[in-house]
Amino acid sequence: MSAPPHTTRAGQSGARLPDTQQGMRRRNLARVMHTVAAHGPLSRASVASRIGLTRAAVSTLVDELIHSGLLQELGPERPGRVGRPGSALAVSAHGPVGIGAEVGVDHLAVCAVDLRGDVRARASRRVSNRGRAPEPVLADLAALVREVAQNAERDDLRPAGLAVAVPGLVARDSHTVVRAPNLDWHHTDIGAILAPELPLTVDNEANFGALAELWLGDGAPDDFLHVSAEIGIGAALVVDGLLLRGSRGFAGELGHVPVHPDGPACACGGRGCLEQYAGEVAVLRAAGLPPGPDRVGLLTERAAAGDERVLGALRDAGTALGIALTGAANLLDPRTIVLGGAVSRLAPWLLPCLAEELGRRTAGPGCSVAVSHIGSEGPLLGAAHSVVRAVLDDPAGVA
Repeated sequence: MSAPPHTTRAGQSGARLPDTQQGMRRRNLARVMHTVAAHGPLSRASVASRIGLTRAAVSTLVDELIHSGLLQELGPERPGRVGRPGSALAVSAHGPVGIGAEVGVDHLAVCAVDLRGDVRARASRRVSNRGRAPEPVLADLAALVREVAQNAERDDLRPAGLAVAVPGLVARDSHTVVRAPNLDWHHTDIGAILAPELPLTVDNEANFGALAELWLGDGAPDDFLHVSAEIGIGAALVVDGLLLRGSRGFAGELGHVPVHPDGPACACGGRGCLEQYAGEVAVLRAAGLPPGPDRVGLLTERAAAGDERVLGALRDAGTALGIALTGAANLLDPRTIVLGGAVSRLAPWLLPCLAEELGRRTAGPGCSVAVSHIGSEGPLLGAAHSVVRAVLDDPAGVA
């Protein structure tokens, strides 16, 4: 079945390869890579059986992938097996890595993920980016990218691409942040400022968080609404394994859905937006707590201690979040709502009121609510894994 308009197949970085001999070879290389990555270690015979090609054809493809440094041989598949054991194949622990980067309102983070999905290098910096011009923020980010890339290269790893997660609207198929209210950025071309030597992808942090949930989540379905909350609140919808982006790439701005139309002014220009009731700053203000380096940790500590003002603020936030999610559930009919980011840490106190609103207001049979185990790591890991998936999707394109 072909993808519906304005959706992106998770992990597929480009258009379908043409039906030529070269295109078929590249698709078969990708099939081998995905099979070994998902099920390895495997012998050549096992790979051939799984993808329906001859052992001779698979052996040729495997030799090419080994020569490119994408696969490695580990030795006999299973000693003691009847017959001559095949050599076990695994995704290489060296070679390409995906570099993921995140621009947060109060932090910057970068990591390198290898083809096995392991984080091999990481760097971060706590810094207030609200109101800072894009140039110094991205200069700081570039320094962290260089640090991570250099650390990866010392382990015989080579960066294959850079993906940057940002808390704002990113125009489809571009590097341009059209609007990031919590950063106060407008029409910012990240590619022009960063000028990276690597292939660059820029996307909304909630989108990358949803992809991380799809690829790395513990039993996550392939049909869910992912809610990502830190300073702001974003969402992303995955349907049948496809990320729904919208006609311009702006789908998922849950934080700017009005829950009380006459409520307080929001940085987006509207009034009564969800972020004004369930965003971190709003919850801290309602709880009477000052901002600090670990705001969510402070909220969880006070809530666990039974602080009534904090508990009341979290109940109100859960109610507002439930109202907004009810509208999304009625409109989109997701199978599951997954709470990620800061919301995942506050879930024990948010869920009762959130679930009550969903149960009371949802027109259909409702949907389940799950808490992400990836949490606030989602956007950064999703960004890095998007580069890894691009390599698996087209290993012939790796230099």
